[in-house]
Amino acid sequence: MQYAEMKNILSLISNPVDKLEMVMDFGKRMPEVPKDAICNEIDGCASYAEICYKGTNFYGRADSVLVRGIVAIITAMVDGKTPEEIKNMDLLGEFSSLNINLGTGRLGGVNSMISFLQNL
Repeated sequence: MQYAEMKNILSLISNPVDKLEMVMDFGKRMPEVPKDAICNEIDGCASYAEICYKGTNFYGRADSVLVRGIVAIITAMVDGKTPEEIKNMDLLGEFSSLNINLGTGRLGGVNSMISFLQNL
């Protein structure tokens, strides 16, 4: 699913619980990671999470349904972008604009994912 579509869907949901359920649904729809993709475990996440890439295509996986949804959103934000383009993006600002009610631990993981991507 494209990021613009995810953002649009989330903008239509005002209930925080319903929004988290939608994030989890995004994780269920995340494409499989290709066997030849380069994968990196993200340190700083409350759960196990990986961000993978093959060229400018991004994928991910996580052992938590919610974290998998967060990975799906963040990888969709950068999918098709070069490392230089990603460095110039305000990923944290964009993610914050989605108004997803996450706890401190999950936000730490979001920051770790963004840091990883901006340092490719």
